[in-house]
Amino acid sequence: MINWKVILNIAKTHLLTKMKSTATASLGVTFGIGAYITMVSFMTGLNNMLDSLILNQTPHIHLYNEIEPTVNQPVSLFEGFENSVYMISSIKPKQGQNKIHNALPILNYLKKKDKVKGATPQVRAQIFYLSGAIELGGTLVGVDIMEEARLSNMRDYIVDGTPEALKSTDNGILLGSGLASKMSLSVGDRVQISTVKGGIFPLKIVGIYQSGIADIDNIQSFCNLKTVQQILGEAQNYVTDINIKLNAIEDAPAMAQILEKQFDVTATDINEANAQFETGTNIRNLITYAVSITLLIVAGFGIYNILNMLIYEKMKDIAILKATGFSGRDVQFIFMSQAMIIGIIGGILGLILGFVLSVLIDRVPFETEALPTITTYPVNFNVVYYIIGIVFALVSTFIAGWLPSNKARKIDPVKIIRGT
Repeated sequence: MINWKVILNIAKTHLLTKMKSTATASLGVTFGIGAYITMVSFMTGLNNMLDSLILNQTPHIHLYNEIEPTVNQPVSLFEGFENSVYMISSIKPKQGQNKIHNALPILNYLKKKDKVKGATPQVRAQIFYLSGAIELGGTLVGVDIMEEARLSNMRDYIVDGTPEALKSTDNGILLGSGLASKMSLSVGDRVQISTVKGGIFPLKIVGIYQSGIADIDNIQSFCNLKTVQQILGEAQNYVTDINIKLNAIEDAPAMAQILEKQFDVTATDINEANAQFETGTNIRNLITYAVSITLLIVAGFGIYNILNMLIYEKMKDIAILKATGFSGRDVQFIFMSQAMIIGIIGGILGLILGFVLSVLIDRVPFETEALPTITTYPVNFNVVYYIIGIVFALVSTFIAGWLPSNKARKIDPVKIIRGT
């Protein structure tokens, strides 16, 4: 039967008599785990920030009518050419309607589905922004502003003004920050817009919208849905796009396929719309975890080297222990206990160090005009990373302790005492 009290007392004595080596091994684990926690928390926080910047502004499913050439040309439908070889060049897309057919019934249908959190209509119009001698091309999007604010983080990206101000102003506009800067406009000013048909309409700026993506902020602005419908001279059932938010984002690809066939529209899910961005995120995460794991492995090698040297220094002690009745297994447990004590102390200190550094980074000011919703550096305080850190500390110290302790178990005390 193993007397753990005696084994732990001997292990403690060895650690205390070699305090310098013990401290070095513990600090190796501490800085390894601390660096892992700090790096993985900061890098995943940064990735989450970039993801939210794109994904929060992307609907889970986007319904619209795609402009594309007709698949079946008249010559392919003529029975006389059924078994003939023919070639068609310079196919032109036919003029189709931009609006979604039966958009309002589709909206009502979607809002009643259990998986759907909300669905909002949009009207997109290609326009020109006019201010003095300046004329800029862009897009005007008609939205149900309060529903957009409820289903997305749109309110966070309105850097001047409020969604309520747009709702209460029929001729109001949320102007893109890039457009406002180029035309030297601010809240309260007026901007004229011109449609492709030549109509000119004055609008009052009630807010400035900044998404953080320059290509969007330089061309896109928002108005009330009815305002854009009136500008285009269309009825209230004129809707060009439907954006859908689901309760579970993973349902988007399957539901998009169903809706596309059901309503004869183009349905793009969030994964398809952001495929390239998702690839970049996966690569960044892979690099983060690879570097973090490397830090932990390096710390494990440090523990192995220190314990290995400690065993060689304690050869005579091991011989005496065996000569006084301790078995090889008892000796192995003594050195394994030392490794685990180092792992526990170093691991706990590493978690504390990592948490403190993460808090300090989280409080460092980070202000940029490109990211209006970010005020400090992003840090992800996910408890999973701390669990992984302490588990890896214990596992690495266990392995690092087992290898040299297994050698100590096989030492012949007679040879050591004889000095051979």
